[in-house]
Amino acid sequence: MARKSKRKSPRSRRVQQGRRRARITHADQFRELQNWLLPSDGIFAKFKRHGNTSWLPCSLVWLALCWSWSQSVNVTDAFPQAVECCQLIAGDAALSTYQGFMGALVRWTGPFLSVLWPVLHLRMQEIAGNMWGSGGWVLIAFDGSRSTAPRSKSNEKALCAPNYGRGETAKYRKKKSKGMRRKKNEKNKPQPQEPQAWITMLWHMSLRLPWMWKLGPSNSSERAHVMEMINVGEFPENTLFCGDAGFVGYPLWAQIAGQGLHFLVRVGANVNLLAERTDCILRRRKNMVLCWPLAAQQKNLPPLRLRLVKVRIGRQWMWMLTNVLDPSRLTTEQIVKFYKMRWGIEVEFRGLKQTLDCSKLRCRNSDRLLAELNWSILAMAVAELFALKEQLAMTRSKSTAAKPKRDPKKRSLANTMRAIRHCLTHLKDVPKPDEDIQSQLRRAVTDSYVRTSCKRARYHPPNPDKKPLGEPKIRNLTATERKKLVALTPNKSAA
Repeated sequence: MARKSKRKSPRSRRVQQGRRRARITHADQFRELQNWLLPSDGIFAKFKRHGNTSWLPCSLVWLALCWSWSQSVNVTDAFPQAVECCQLIAGDAALSTYQGFMGALVRWTGPFLSVLWPVLHLRMQEIAGNMWGSGGWVLIAFDGSRSTAPRSKSNEKALCAPNYGRGETAKYRKKKSKGMRRKKNEKNKPQPQEPQAWITMLWHMSLRLPWMWKLGPSNSSERAHVMEMINVGEFPENTLFCGDAGFVGYPLWAQIAGQGLHFLVRVGANVNLLAERTDCILRRRKNMVLCWPLAAQQKNLPPLRLRLVKVRIGRQWMWMLTNVLDPSRLTTEQIVKFYKMRWGIEVEFRGLKQTLDCSKLRCRNSDRLLAELNWSILAMAVAELFALKEQLAMTRSKSTAAKPKRDPKKRSLANTMRAIRHCLTHLKDVPKPDEDIQSQLRRAVTDSYVRTSCKRARYHPPNPDKKPLGEPKIRNLTATERKKLVALTPNKSAA
């Protein structure tokens, strides 16, 4: 009697493979993404924790991220949901009480961020490929924004400006609106200043992902924040920082140039520049100018040689200032393109405030509020990084018949958060072939239809306090300044 073959048919093998795949839950898929981002706790080895500490750093990081991804209105309601998610994904949660969790975040948010930022940069570079830079530059934008905080004593003391309403700007506005307000209104007294947290962010323009950020009270200086981040951060050699008209001044530009980096900033009547030549500089499109304020001259600091370019962006003419002196390395077309790309950081702030609901924060303690905001920004960055990883992987896949364009601009933060939140609330479920977390993240893009009308509001009242930026103020060097310039640069004449 002939033996029956034990070899299985192709159909039975496909059925068994499908069953194996069917056993993979949302929790397993989410665990794969976590292991890709943070494979081990080794990056936190340099931190010495208390002997009674039982949680691991990676466990606290994922608990904080799940807590920030939660859609609950109250932070206390989001915590038990985050604990349940971590138990299903990793088998255990770092902490079981909300008070202990917030205490750990207040203590370790700063040290952990200093380690997590380089990890984010490394993962960004791994998946970016040729999208890491544009035109030979690694583009990083900087800008600032504010988030409102509850009116608690702790928040008012830590976040409010102590001299609010006593500055020249406040007096100017009061003078302008004097005829429109009642002089005596005891029933409707003005409310005290609302506490706000200031956010200054460095943002990768090509990948459209947060690079670093710094928080402070409502009267913080965004230029000082940028200088601190540039001082402590690590950046590629060909980094080009892009900023709007608020990031001007010799100290900031000198620090960027002193570290071998470059910048591109819009300027106007808020800057004073010097011309070495006697010809009229405003009649030419490209000119070399000096930034050498009186304070720098008194300290015998050298001037900054910069290039001033007048470009047309949209319907408006703008003046752009850069320390890239070679026009062939940074052309006028690139300047227009890069400054348009910088606008994406404003969209990033909008996503933080609207999609992640951080326009008004919830913690009533100032230390906890800053921890809440820090982890909200990190949760947004990690979610966008997961989506970008899957979308670029799908684009590079050879099995994809119709390859979509690799454009991070098409990534949708709202759809990304929908996918992650759906996964976190259905961790035990076995997804269908096209409903797993990877497929949902690949589809997390903006709409592709052509708009027939403008999204701008019909009623857009003008701001009387917003004045046109104007043109930069440029004058020729005086005889005394020429002598100082020759003394500082003996090998070059100041002709």
